Amino acid sequence: MGAESSLPFSAPDMEAITTETGFSQANISRLYQRFQALDKDEKGYLSKNDLQGIGELAVNPIGDRIINAFFQDGRETTDFRTFVHVLAHFRPVEGTVGSENINSRLSKLKFAFQLYDQDKDGKISRAELLQVLRMMIGIQVTDEQLESITDRTIQEADRDGDDAISFEEFSKSVEKLNIEQKMSLRILK
Repeated sequence: MGAESSLPFSAPDMEAITTETGFSQANISRLYQRFQALDKDEKGYLSKNDLQGIGELAVNPIGDRIINAFFQDGRETTDFRTFVHVLAHFRPVEGTVGSENINSRLSKLKFAFQLYDQDKDGKISRAELLQVLRMMIGIQVTDEQLESITDRTIQEADRDGDDAISFEEFSKSVEKLNIEQKMSLRILK
């Protein structure tokens, strides 16, 4: 018997998904087990409601935005392959820093940028940033303080003076952050 068939939960397209995401076959097998546990109706796909049952996302201030990342292009469901591809953004960084691997620093930054850029115009507007900060900080500060933080953030990051933050400006403003650590999940305990 091959290694694939000896795994307790053998996911469809295991080898292709391993190549595409960098997850080991054992990791994909565990993710498939979790996918199946979330798929209580055994439909073979997940809805937003299925993902909202994940405790870590339920308490995450931007959990809804993370959940939406699984449902690109207006889709109502997500299959296993898409599920693993999105989760691969949260794997520890491997390989060269500038590479286009799904879990490279650049890929992680693009994914994080998209969580802010909800209208997908390639810029984080003041309103988009304010909305995310409001979700993350909540009632801990006044609206006036929150608006001041938003204005200061845009002022510091906006290098071309258009009152918005482009991906390049976003990347530059977080270059000293350990994005690899901040965007890593222990999903495979």
